[in-house]
Amino acid sequence: MEKNNPATLRAWTMYDWANSVYSLSITSAMFPVFYGLYTPETLEFFGAEYKNTALFAFFLSAAFLINALFVPFLSGLADARGNKKSYMRFFIILGSVSCSSLFFFDGHNYLFGLTAFLFATLGFAGSLVFYNAYLPEIATPDKFDTLSARGFTMGYIGSVILLIVNILFLQKSEWFGMQPPSATETLPFRIGFLTVGIWWFLWSLWPLFKLPGRTEAKPGVSIWKGYEELKGVFKNLMTMKPAKVFLASFFVYTMGVQTVLYVATLFGQNELKLESSDMIKTILLIQVIGVGGAYFFAWLANKKGNKTSIILALSIWTVGCYLAYFIEEKQPNQFFGLACLVGTVMGGIQSISRATYAKLIPGDTDNASYFSFYEVAEKVAIVLGTFAWGFVDQITGSMRNGIVVLMVFFIVGIVIMLFLKSDKLQPTR
Repeated sequence: MEKNNPATLRAWTMYDWANSVYSLSITSAMFPVFYGLYTPETLEFFGAEYKNTALFAFFLSAAFLINALFVPFLSGLADARGNKKSYMRFFIILGSVSCSSLFFFDGHNYLFGLTAFLFATLGFAGSLVFYNAYLPEIATPDKFDTLSARGFTMGYIGSVILLIVNILFLQKSEWFGMQPPSATETLPFRIGFLTVGIWWFLWSLWPLFKLPGRTEAKPGVSIWKGYEELKGVFKNLMTMKPAKVFLASFFVYTMGVQTVLYVATLFGQNELKLESSDMIKTILLIQVIGVGGAYFFAWLANKKGNKTSIILALSIWTVGCYLAYFIEEKQPNQFFGLACLVGTVMGGIQSISRATYAKLIPGDTDNASYFSFYEVAEKVAIVLGTFAWGFVDQITGSMRNGIVVLMVFFIVGIVIMLFLKSDKLQPTR
């Protein structure tokens, strides 16, 4: 397979453009705001009562737990049969259709909304396993950092464009023949949910058309091949000390990073009592700053090494958590300042983590299985992180206390990363 083909690399980055609208408009901005505004503060689920924010976190945990359990099976088959694109297509359709179905969520049918959100998140997370697995197949190791950053940047730009459109739906509803959002009017939000699903599906057609299709199949595959390959990947990675140290650190700090991504809006809206319009604008600000942040950390990794880049990012995350704990209610300017700080590392830590792992996997074969392990580690971390946040929120009645837990995750991640002896990580080829 030809590597560094400009058309293929461009198509690969376009899936970040396609799917990032979900992670921004749905998981980070509009859905949490809508959920916080239109669902009761206390919800019933299987006979028990939960805070609405805690139940949101638990559904997130469930989505990523399901993903962690079943995607290894599919990714192993994808490598064995040479059809990772088919599985990527399946998860794209699952996610975009489920996202579009949020149009029918009005706040009162909260179980429908949370279930649709769960399946959309499954589609989003599942598609990324196969998408990320293309990176070492289409590019040489010297391109990993820059290409990964370019992908995240494309995602930021695309998601910002659609979020601006959705902000117009909310704040200038009359331009589109709609009533402004109110206690009884939800259409501007629901139209936004629909646009995200449509954008995600239509822009995904480009990478699905351009990325390499079937590769050589491997006969004699059992239904448990995916888990067997995952076990083999684990054994192989444990023999590579740099990879082992990185993955241990990655697992811990990802509990913090991904939890922040999913609960920051609810924290600002419910704990800090900020206006929904301020929250959405803040998320937009984070995305704009994140474009520069992703490229800065790619540059820093090339100049000073991946280890230095990751430790700096985690240090900024730690400071951000400390400041967030003491932020005052109804102080949007303080929250905006914190958003600027977090924005510098939001995309950078994800981009450089993906590129670092791509440097460490052992070859050009079974990439879907290796990236399946990476995604499983990330998803299990999200399960633990969001569950820990929801548990603390439920038992203490305050999301602010969950920030302390997240700060511990970042500090432990830094400590583990210090054990990485070589800062200039070299690909294992």
